[in-house]
Amino acid sequence: MTSWLRAYAPRRFDGLATTDAVRDLLSQASLTANPPHLLLSGPSGVGKTAAWRLVARQVLGPGWRSTTHVLNARDLARKSGAMATFESFLRPEGRGSSDTLAGRTSLEAFDVALFDQRDDDAPPAGEESVGRDGRQAVSRLIVIEDADHLGPKRQPYLRRMMESGSGSSRFLFTARTPSRLIDAIRSRVQHVRMPPVSREQIVARLEHACAQAGVTDATVLEDVAHVVNGDLRRALFVTELLVRRGLHTDRNALGRLLQETEVVEMRMVIEEALRGRLHDWRWEKQGARNTRVLYGAMGHLDRLMNAHHLEGDQVIEHVHQHLVEGRFHLPPEVLAELLDVVAKTDADLRRSSTARIHLEAMLHRFADVGRRAGLAPAQP
Repeated sequence: MTSWLRAYAPRRFDGLATTDAVRDLLSQASLTANPPHLLLSGPSGVGKTAAWRLVARQVLGPGWRSTTHVLNARDLARKSGAMATFESFLRPEGRGSSDTLAGRTSLEAFDVALFDQRDDDAPPAGEESVGRDGRQAVSRLIVIEDADHLGPKRQPYLRRMMESGSGSSRFLFTARTPSRLIDAIRSRVQHVRMPPVSREQIVARLEHACAQAGVTDATVLEDVAHVVNGDLRRALFVTELLVRRGLHTDRNALGRLLQETEVVEMRMVIEEALRGRLHDWRWEKQGARNTRVLYGAMGHLDRLMNAHHLEGDQVIEHVHQHLVEGRFHLPPEVLAELLDVVAKTDADLRRSSTARIHLEAMLHRFADVGRRAGLAPAQP
């Protein structure tokens, strides 16, 4: 069964849930005779993937899926053999070959009639991007999702390929933190910033999806739009799940669902660290044996990372979210110190393959801040 995210994805640029300025930029860039490399940036769930799919369809024509190559850089982060995987993606014939993915030209560049246009696959801008001679200016699109996770070694390699690649290929990047891309890449792309989706747009999109699914009595849409904080993707997932369970009129069900899907235990990690309780070893009966189990801030964090399969950068995101939401009622100067610690840890994680060391150091710094603020007992 197709998810709502795919089934009700926008078919035209004017259907994107974003600002008019962003829609115009994407449409103009796709229709130009010489399309630029693109960088789509913005927080989670604002439509970056939906946008690049529309760009690909507009630039490449009806057969865009056959010559659009996608790699998620997050899958390469801190993995063994990541550089070899990245090189094999960009050089399918091997490192010693002069053939590159960007240098390949496909037949679609010479005859767009190779693929039949379906009624449900109309050009997003309302017309095909075809030159006077019937040829396409671009025949291949290389998409790097979460490009801000490429790291310092892979980015220069990619930049050299962008310089030496064929004129019939274009690169398209998505990123949440575009500042992590090197200047040599950012200077070669047209940057399109996509802001969080407004609450009104989220409600309108959810109402449209519900109507398409034959649901007319959903009463939780306003509540969903409120809690997702501009994340349209999450709003669609949550609403679809409630509809499939027949709970789309139960506000209490929405609350229970959010409790199950959010990492609310991260609050306990932060509180334990601020009170100086970092490592608390306890003996517990497990089967026929007594086992020494780690509690405290680090123990809670280890169990959270295992239960939710969190990476180090995702832990940083959750910690930051809990701090800025104001649930701890901390004095401004204490909050500023904690955010400085989070920022330093985030920078350290980008240069390391061992996340736990830096996360533990962050919690120790939290404890130091807590002691200075009188939240934790002073060390003897």
